[in-house]
Amino acid sequence: MNRTTLSLLAAATALAAVTGFATLSAPADDGKAPVAATPKLLPVERSSLVCPAPSVSDLAETTYTSFTPAGGTSGGSTTGTAELVPSAAASAGTDSSTGDDKKSDDKKDDAKQDDAAKDDAAKDDAAKDGDKKAADQKADAPAKAFVGVKAPGTPVSKEAEGADTPALIGTATGSLAPGWTTQQSTVDSVGGSRGLLGLSCTPPDTDFWFPGASTEKSRQDYVHLTNPDDSAAVVDVELYGKNGALKSEVGEGIPVPARSSVPVLLSTLTSEASQDVTVHVSTRTGRVGAAVRVADDTVGSDWLAASADPAATLVLPGIPEDATDVRLVAFAPGGDDADLKVQLAGADGTITPAGSESLHVKSKMTASLDLADVTKGEAGSLILSPSQAGSPTPVVAALRVVRGKGSDQEIAFIPATGPVTARASVADNRAKGTTLSLTAPGAAATVKVVASAGSGGGEPAEKTYNVKAGTTLDVTPPVPAGLKGQYALTVEPQSGGPVHAARMLALPEDGVPMFTVQTLPDDRGTVYVPTAKEDLSILGD
Repeated sequence: MNRTTLSLLAAATALAAVTGFATLSAPADDGKAPVAATPKLLPVERSSLVCPAPSVSDLAETTYTSFTPAGGTSGGSTTGTAELVPSAAASAGTDSSTGDDKKSDDKKDDAKQDDAAKDDAAKDDAAKDGDKKAADQKADAPAKAFVGVKAPGTPVSKEAEGADTPALIGTATGSLAPGWTTQQSTVDSVGGSRGLLGLSCTPPDTDFWFPGASTEKSRQDYVHLTNPDDSAAVVDVELYGKNGALKSEVGEGIPVPARSSVPVLLSTLTSEASQDVTVHVSTRTGRVGAAVRVADDTVGSDWLAASADPAATLVLPGIPEDATDVRLVAFAPGGDDADLKVQLAGADGTITPAGSESLHVKSKMTASLDLADVTKGEAGSLILSPSQAGSPTPVVAALRVVRGKGSDQEIAFIPATGPVTARASVADNRAKGTTLSLTAPGAAATVKVVASAGSGGGEPAEKTYNVKAGTTLDVTPPVPAGLKGQYALTVEPQSGGPVHAARMLALPEDGVPMFTVQTLPDDRGTVYVPTAKEDLSILGD
């Protein structure tokens, strides 16, 4: 391309920028101040998710359920795709064939042996060149979809077994992008850290906080870093204990290759053993999806998802009614200490747990509070707020929750989560074992809950719930008629104050109350788009 062509392109680009800007800033014909056009609320056209490798056990069984809610395409595209593919490390491969078998065919007499050897060498080199090209083409070719959604409103499920199941990277476009979600649920029934591990696959980002991890000897906590993009990412992993930052040099500048996943064992980043650790994941370049896989030798295993962004007031919804031990872990990332008021929103109102009324969190230090069996047989949600008005300090927080007793215990985590402002969905619900928690920390609220069709068949169902102010409503959600397979739940606030939601999936096995809890943040399926059109009048004469 010559310089003249480049100059013309640059001029055209500049003109387009000017004319686009003109619609927002050009003066009105009557000389009055311009009136800004009202942005339109439209469905997102593209969304991304990453799912970490689910297990290191050969006996693990994982179910993936992917779903896009119906009714989210008004004003947007009517076509689209939504697929998850194996990460590059799993999908790339080479052909090891070299063509050496041909060498024996040409050794017929001593007179022709040298010529035959030269001929074979040429054939061998040609075969290797062909193999390399085939391998390069295989690596460059798009990976085959592992699971993909076909249409909004109907989930798709797929099973996987063993330790070789890779991390998955996915993109949804068009009508399948708004609200796209995928759940991976793994049953690992062997060893002390057996359990049900559940995770809503995460959108990639540049910053994550994970209060509730540990570097104790009884724990094997891995942070999984998954890069969905075509260029490498560089990640820093910082650990904070009760006395501040844990000394570590190897947590800086961790490379994550393009479209690959890297698990990092937290205890290898520091020599300090700490019961309660806050993990901070941030990227220097690129973006990643991040989640912490927790395995405890005594109480099972589960995924720890990231806390909501630091805020002065946090809600941690969905503590089971039969929780036998609850532990709060909080961290103040800023320069100020935080004094938090601790409250429990139960079925009849909000109370302050006796002996656990407050928590002081020092700046850049991890604090914890043992709440024991705080729910006392009644499901609830924890609300953290500033102890004194006028002194809000942002914090992040998560709960470690245990069900069962003795050798029959199982663990799960509940990170702080934001309210469902418009809509939120969670996939992989079963005919039995699904419980939905709805919390209205302020004013009362009315919420519509929609159960999708099943992945193998069934008719959608819906029900409306009224949540009283300051309470948590635990319900068995509607189940699709004629359900086959797994289904998805979509929560849509109708009126009233903010609502926070969580789903518990319980799959007991051999006397162990295996369970997992996923919070339901808003799916951000819509975005405001400014209205713009070309207006050449601003160029003047």
